Amino acid sequence: MKTHITLWLLACGLLLSLSGRAAEAPAAAASLDGLWRGPLQVPGGKLEVIFRLVKLTAGGYYATLDVPLQKVSRMNVHVALQGDTVVFSAEEAATRFVGRLAPGGRQLSGQWQQPGYHVPMTLDYSTPAAAPGGKVRLTPPYRENEVAFSNSAAALRLGGLLTVPAGKGPFPAVVLLADAGPLDRDAAVGDYRPVGALADYLTRRGVAVLRLDARGVGATGGAANPPLLERLSDVEAALNYLRTRPEVNLARLGVIGHGEGGNVALLVATRALPPAFVVTLGAAGVQGQELARVQQTTVLRAAGLPQPQVEVLVKRQQAILDVVFHTRDNQQAQAIVANMLRQDDPELPAAAAQAAAADLTSEHSRFRQVYDPVPALTAVQCPVLLLNGAADLAVDADQNLAALQRGLRANRAVTSKKLPGVNHLFQADMAEWPLVAGQRHPTFSPQAQELIRAWIMERP
Repeated sequence: MKTHITLWLLACGLLLSLSGRAAEAPAAAASLDGLWRGPLQVPGGKLEVIFRLVKLTAGGYYATLDVPLQKVSRMNVHVALQGDTVVFSAEEAATRFVGRLAPGGRQLSGQWQQPGYHVPMTLDYSTPAAAPGGKVRLTPPYRENEVAFSNSAAALRLGGLLTVPAGKGPFPAVVLLADAGPLDRDAAVGDYRPVGALADYLTRRGVAVLRLDARGVGATGGAANPPLLERLSDVEAALNYLRTRPEVNLARLGVIGHGEGGNVALLVATRALPPAFVVTLGAAGVQGQELARVQQTTVLRAAGLPQPQVEVLVKRQQAILDVVFHTRDNQQAQAIVANMLRQDDPELPAAAAQAAAADLTSEHSRFRQVYDPVPALTAVQCPVLLLNGAADLAVDADQNLAALQRGLRANRAVTSKKLPGVNHLFQADMAEWPLVAGQRHPTFSPQAQELIRAWIMERP
């Protein structure tokens, strides 16, 4: 029985953090930007599979996978292109689709591959909706200000959007941080905009919100997808910018962070001029290698793989991470990892294996594997709200909330909640999504939104 260790091994387990690095693409590759959907034949029926691809300005794609009937939503996908062959790899589910682009670039025909299961599948292209509910955007009942300011520590320019409630103020305010990855100020992937949705909710209810384009995206300069520690100076620059605004209540200025953004927010609270409070959404509390192990185990079980297969795949992932951890010579580590991947799956293209090995041995990935969020938390003195979703397959709520609480045990102003039905992207349960034009559209958890608002407003 063939097994496959897919291309992108997450050491920090963040479902919006990956961007594909594509090989040389055919002329039709520009049309990959959008939705690719098709039926997956499984024993007893069919499952709809949806790949969402967003073209990055620096090249390559940001991609995710949805399987609605299995409640799989926004799973990370790596995209590799060779001529007219397209490879979508979803590491969390040990799954790969290899297809050939039809003339015209509107269809992909190929095979869905999982451990011990290969089946033909055809994906058809469609353009994503511009926004839930249509293309018309009504003017919101608050002020929107395009802003730009400098991060002198990193010598770059940051750009984003400041939304200010109606009225004179000053108002409570937050810097709203997205997860890792080359995300715009709304953290948009397809028609889901988690950061934009939360910012809108809070601003309508009396909280000023500053959200930024990530480095290398939109109005922000620098290289895309910087390491976690490099993001700290961006947040400090954003806080200082808000301290210059008369609409902001300086005593009620906080940071909200999603995923890795939550860990960044906690670290900013340990520095000089800390925020008045911190809210984390799906932040990690355990070391990167442990997070990756639990993540893969959870996702493979959720995908229905038998326990013996799960144990084999997790063991092989750990073997690769051990090679990366103990082999400091990057060239040698890349060669070993690429060889391991291709020996495990001889059909894996050499270029795709090499791209995966290069990313896994990068400085950023190495840091994620060894990073432990807990030791620094003893220095956090401001109030903290920890929120994790019970349906989060990337960051196990029980394990990571418990670890964060241990690190913050000296802080008497910590509130911790596990939200039922909420996944890593803080989407509500699919049954609660609204129907628009006959299709369900993901929504940010209303329960989480109101918890965040009420907790902020309780701060003195």
